[in-house]
Amino acid sequence: MSEVLIPGYSWRQGSRLDRALLLKFVARSYHEQFPNQDLSHLAQTVEQYFSSHTPLWWVDVLNSNPSRPEPVGCLWLGNAIDQENGERTAHIFLLYVKPEYRKQGIGSALVQNAEQWAAQRGDRKISLQVFMNNQPALNLYQKLGYQPQSLLMQKIL
Repeated sequence: MSEVLIPGYSWRQGSRLDRALLLKFVARSYHEQFPNQDLSHLAQTVEQYFSSHTPLWWVDVLNSNPSRPEPVGCLWLGNAIDQENGERTAHIFLLYVKPEYRKQGIGSALVQNAEQWAAQRGDRKISLQVFMNNQPALNLYQKLGYQPQSLLMQKIL
C-alpha cells in the first residue's frame, strides 16, 4: 500500500522480492562516488545483509499507470550495535535518490520516515556512513541533525 510522501510522489515498503532493484540502486549510488571501480562485490553485500529484518522503502513518482510504479529513491535500513553502550541502533545502509529528482525533499522525507520507524521499535539512535567527498549528502545529514561520532581511517598497503 502506498501513501503520499510529498506532492507528486508516493512511498511504499519494499520486500525481499526487490533484491534486484535494491542492488541496482546500491550500484548507482556507489558508481556516482567511484565511477571507474569494479562494483561487482555489491551483489554479495546485498545478498549478505538484505533480509526481512532490514526494511526498505521506495519513493515512486506518481504516473498515469499505478500498477507500474517508477521508483526514484530508496532507503535501506539495517541494524548496528552502538560500540559505546552495546545498544541496538538503526543504521542507514543506503539512501539514494536519482539525480534528476534531488533537491525536492525526497531524501529528507525518507530519512525522517526511517527515524520514526526506528523510534517506534525502541531505538534511541540512528547511524549512517557517508563518504567525506559526498558534500551534498553531508549537507543533507547535517541539516537533519546528524553529527560525526567517529572517523573511519585506512591506509593503502
